[in-house]
Amino acid sequence: MLDLFEQFGNIDIYLFDQLLKGRIAPGMRVFDAGCGGGRNLVFLLREGYEVFGADSDPQAIESTRRLAAFLAPKLPAGNFRVETIEDSSFPSAFADVVLSNAVLHFAREDGHFRAMLQGTWRALLPGGLLFCRLASSIGMEQRIERVGEGRFLLPDGSERYLVNEALLVKLTAELGGQMLDPLKTTIVQNQRCMTTWVVGKNI
Repeated sequence: MLDLFEQFGNIDIYLFDQLLKGRIAPGMRVFDAGCGGGRNLVFLLREGYEVFGADSDPQAIESTRRLAAFLAPKLPAGNFRVETIEDSSFPSAFADVVLSNAVLHFAREDGHFRAMLQGTWRALLPGGLLFCRLASSIGMEQRIERVGEGRFLLPDGSERYLVNEALLVKLTAELGGQMLDPLKTTIVQNQRCMTTWVVGKNI
């Protein structure tokens, strides 16, 4: 019998919540936009989902391919590609679920952020689900320092592109989506914060 780590890997707890809610169901095609080493894909691969991923780091993609080869050997290695999200070679509207976990806050400035977001959203089928976790200023407004267009220095010493509630509400409308959950923000001991943004793509 598998233990929890073997079954789910190091999955983001808020992504696990979407699984519990039944929003990511067997038979769905899942695209991890900025998949890294595949930490959020263990359960999906093990359960036979059709999984795809992109990341600009060749070593990360190699790790994800090895993971997929072990857990889902029938999946083509070409499902996982070394490329940026904004210039993805994957087709438009091909995935039921698109994951973007700790990716968008690496945007260099506003235009880059929007290009990354559009590249992520483009892959999603109408009626599909975007699960996004990204750094925000929510609850940290007095503890951050602007250092560039959309970029801020955080108390933990990192520099990130930060969103806020008003921007996420505006972007949801601009994309033609609807929030499926209220925004949820986790503040990590006044050092940084991450917001979960779950959006359905209107038909």
